[in-house]
Amino acid sequence: MTATRREFLRYATGAGVGTALGGLAGLGLTLAPARAKAQALRIKDSKTVPSICPFCSVGCATLIHVKDGEIINIEGDPRSPHNEGTLCPKGAAIYQLHRNPNRPTKVLHRKPGARDWEVVELGWAMDRVAELIKKTRDETFVERMPDGKLVNMTTSIFALGGATLDNEFNHVAQKFCRGLGIVAIENQARI
Repeated sequence: MTATRREFLRYATGAGVGTALGGLAGLGLTLAPARAKAQALRIKDSKTVPSICPFCSVGCATLIHVKDGEIINIEGDPRSPHNEGTLCPKGAAIYQLHRNPNRPTKVLHRKPGARDWEVVELGWAMDRVAELIKKTRDETFVERMPDGKLVNMTTSIFALGGATLDNEFNHVAQKFCRGLGIVAIENQARI
C-alpha cells in the first residue's frame, strides 16, 4: 500500500496523540482537576461583580473578579439565560482590552514626510483632528445634486467604528457623523 505524504502525517499524528493519551489514561492522570485548581487559585479571595458584556446588544452576562481594586479575571456568567456562561471571541477578550501592556497610552503623531512618531498632547491632537475634519468637510460638502435634489453630504470622509465600542458610543458616533453629512459609516463588528 502506498500512502501520500498527507495520509502519512495524518496516521503518524493520530498514532502519536493516541499513544500520549493512552499513556496518561493508563497512569490514571487527568488534567481537569489541575485546570480547576489553577482557576480557583487565581480568583481566590477576590470579589465577584456581575456585569454585562459591552459589545453587541445580546447582553451576555459576565462575572468580573476584583482583588485589591484591580480586575484579575472576567468570564461568562453561567446563571445567564442568554449566554449560559459562554462568551463570543469579543466578549472573551474583555480582560485583554482592560489589561494589556501593549495598549498605547500616549498620543503619537507623525508629521507628513517624517519617519518617526512623536508624542503630542491630547488637546493638540483633538484640535488638529477637528481642524482637518472641518477643512475636508468644507472643501467637499455637496448641498445639492446636479438635478437640484437636496443631499447635504460629504463623500470625502469615511467613519469606521471599532468592534470594541459599545452600542451607546456607536449610536452617538453615528449621530455625530450624520450631522457632519458623512454617508460612509460602517462598524468593524459587521465586517
